Amino acid sequence: MSWIQSHQPALVLAPMDGVYDAPMRELLTRHGAYDYCVSEFLRVTDEIPTGKAFQRDVPELLSVSNTAAALGPTTPSGIPVQIQILGGDPDHMAAAAQAAVIHGARAIDLNFGCPAPMINRHDGGASVLKDPDRIRAIVAAVRNTLPAEVPVSAKLRLGWEDRESIFENAERAAEGGASWLTIHGRTRMQGYSGTADWTLIGQVQKHLGQKLPIIANGDIRSLEDFQRCQEVTRCHHFMIGRGALGDPWLPRRIRAWMKDQALLQETPPLSFFVRDFIPLAEAYSPGGEYTLRRLKQWIAIAQRVGGGTLFTDNNRDWLRLKRARTLSELKEALVARG
Repeated sequence: MSWIQSHQPALVLAPMDGVYDAPMRELLTRHGAYDYCVSEFLRVTDEIPTGKAFQRDVPELLSVSNTAAALGPTTPSGIPVQIQILGGDPDHMAAAAQAAVIHGARAIDLNFGCPAPMINRHDGGASVLKDPDRIRAIVAAVRNTLPAEVPVSAKLRLGWEDRESIFENAERAAEGGASWLTIHGRTRMQGYSGTADWTLIGQVQKHLGQKLPIIANGDIRSLEDFQRCQEVTRCHHFMIGRGALGDPWLPRRIRAWMKDQALLQETPPLSFFVRDFIPLAEAYSPGGEYTLRRLKQWIAIAQRVGGGTLFTDNNRDWLRLKRARTLSELKEALVARG
């Protein structure tokens, strides 16, 4: 199968730790808009993740059989899942990538973007951005240990604090043998505040785009955002993160525009997706606590990204959802929503 090809625009579901786990990946890939999705990161320390760890965090790996080995793990809708790993030691990252492939992975992504302080204090995620040569060493170590047919990509932020460091970091990742790069348009110090700098992503695209594909990521929350990002970056490939929680139909709108500049008029209500998510979440973790927590998290994120009027505090029914203390109360609020 193909993942990213320079001549074929791609739309990717972002890896968001603690947000886009298996049930949410299943929900959001049901409608055929994504080319693939990226798993939450598996953290690599002195101990290499085992098969159980991979299958726990990426249960889609359990569906991989010998007959489906070329596809690797997929969501129930058949959308491929790329496995992401995070760490700062080249040898350990290489060993973890090799273990992931042994257990069914068919593409590896390297996380150099996570801004979480705890991760950064332990030499992972965005902390590696301080040392461009280590980026190259980690990418090269992983690339050299895997079969040629298994692509290795890297996800970067613009830098730790200096946005201009993206040019050297992206160059080093390419030198290490990355198959493609995903760039989030913020520094680590920004976290998720401020606005994504698409201009710098566009400059990397101009500089490196002939050598390898560049995926633009950050602040794509509407079709209009996508159109502006496409115009500014001149990228052909895009990754959607929080915007898909505010509007799960957004990828469909973007895909229609990417294909022939069509404007989709249909917009299922957000309650449609919430109702669909409940049985997926309950099957994943019975008991209701997980489902309630994830739905309230969804509401909170959607409010922050401006996910439409259904999530405003002025809407009585959605305020009931936000305040629900049990899954039963939440379901009652959904019934009231109609």
